[in-house]
Amino acid sequence: GSLVFGIAFFYFQTYAYYKKVNIKNEILVQSKKIKVTKYRGINSDISKLKLRGCFQVDPSYFNEFKTSNNASPLSAPFWFDCFDYKEIQSNIDKGFLKAYLAEENEAPGIDRYVAISKIGFGYEWRQFNEKYME
Repeated sequence: GSLVFGIAFFYFQTYAYYKKVNIKNEILVQSKKIKVTKYRGINSDISKLKLRGCFQVDPSYFNEFKTSNNASPLSAPFWFDCFDYKEIQSNIDKGFLKAYLAEENEAPGIDRYVAISKIGFGYEWRQFNEKYME
């Protein structure tokens, strides 16, 4: 009984609530549409926090935006291998990736962030904001 439950629980936590999003050719950053290529993403109808995305982009599109110090990527399921949140956070901390607030309060208490490398690798995710934490 508990083995079946464990397998079902594992499945629902890591696969069932996610849907793949691979047909995306632009992202919205501070109300500007920015063209992206090779987008690989996951999302969920049940939780706004499940969004993760990996893509390529011309980094010069981000020259006009201010960077953010609040970016903190959340983990992704192991099978979504392009999004290693520890590596992304480390690269933000080292300055290899620049993080930007893409949309504040995209959902109540949740902001969407993007992080972009100098050569155009990009990531997006949602995280709780300060207002949620109060």
